[in-house]
Amino acid sequence: LHLVEPMLADAETAALAIAVDVRSRSFDADEFLAVTQHLHDQPALAVTLVFLSSDADALQRRFTETRRPHPLAGDGTLIDGIEAERGLMRHVMERSDLVIDTTLMSSAELRRHLGQHLRIDPTPRLAVFVVSFSYRHGIPRNADIVFDVRFLTNPYYDDDLREKTGKEADVARFIEKDPRFPPFFDRFGGLVSDLIPAYADEGKRYLTVAIGCTGGRHRSVFVAERLTALLSEGGRRVGLQHRELPS
Repeated sequence: LHLVEPMLADAETAALAIAVDVRSRSFDADEFLAVTQHLHDQPALAVTLVFLSSDADALQRRFTETRRPHPLAGDGTLIDGIEAERGLMRHVMERSDLVIDTTLMSSAELRRHLGQHLRIDPTPRLAVFVVSFSYRHGIPRNADIVFDVRFLTNPYYDDDLREKTGKEADVARFIEKDPRFPPFFDRFGGLVSDLIPAYADEGKRYLTVAIGCTGGRHRSVFVAERLTALLSEGGRRVGLQHRELPS
C-alpha cells in the first residue's frame, strides 16, 4: 500500500483498483487502515474502501469446490481458518465505505453491483475472435461456438477455384450463388450478434467463433470473412484468423 501514491503519481489512468487480503505479505489490519485513512485524506484522491463478505457456509463451500486450503487454517479445520480471518478483518469491515455480502452472488452479479456503486461501466468489454479451420485438422481447442459450413457448395471441385481461397472475389461469388447461403447467413449472423451482449452480461471476456469446412480454405474462410465484417459494424473490434492459410 505504501507504493500506491507513487503509482498514482505516474499513472496515466484515472482509476486504480487494489485488492488486499490476509494472504498479502506482512498484512496488518491496523497498518492497512492507517494507510487507507492517509489516502482518504488526500484532497486529490477519491478513495472507496470496499469489503467483500460472505457467510461461513458459502465460504466453506467455495474453498471445498476449489480444493484450496485456507491460508490461516494451519493444522486446524477450514472453519478455524475462516473464523481467524473474520477476527483479523473485523475492524477493516467496520471502517469500510461499502460492504457487499457476496453469499448469493455470482461473479457477474458482483461485477454489476460494483459498477452501480462505484459508478463504473459494469458491462465488461468482450473480445471477439473468428477463426476458420479444417475438420481434417481438428476443431480449435479454444472455440466457444463451432459451426459446420460443409453443407455449402464446395468451390474445391471447380478447377478454376481449387487453388484459390475464400478471401478472393470469384470464390465469394461462387458461394453466394448457393441458394442456401443467404438464409443461412442471415440467421447465423443474427444469432452470433445477439449472443455477444448475452455473453458479456455473464462476465465472459473472450468469445471465439470457429467456422469449419473440409479443407479450411474456401467455405469456412469466406463465411469467417463475412461474419467478421458483420460483427465489426458499429465499431466493435473483431479478431480474425484463418488457421489453414499461411499468415
